[in-house]
Amino acid sequence: QVQLVESGGGLVQAGGSLRLSCAASGSIFRFHDMGWYRQAPGKQRELVAGVSSGTSTRYADSVKGRFTISRDNAKNTVYLQMNSLKPEDTAVYYCYGDWAGSRSWGQGTQVTVSS
Repeated sequence: QVQLVESGGGLVQAGGSLRLSCAASGSIFRFHDMGWYRQAPGKQRELVAGVSSGTSTRYADSVKGRFTISRDNAKNTVYLQMNSLKPEDTAVYYCYGDWAGSRSWGQGTQVTVSS
């Protein structure tokens, strides 16, 4: 069955960069929409960025101009390039993939931005 596996999280200094990857495995199809949510302690999960099968993208206002989402359809992989990171970006980041009205989730990867 399809699994989404995230990588690329870690600890960085404020102003630094990270690139998250989320690769689908075990699937025989390409997701329509893919993207990233994040959840910080004590806060609700929020959409960070999404990309459609047509490459249309959307971003949370808090990350516009700093984060870039992209995808490789041949690999069923979505990326999140995060630049100019801020301490408030600290959260667990979860990727998702949508297909036929259902959503698959990754296990989450921790991003910690220190001051």
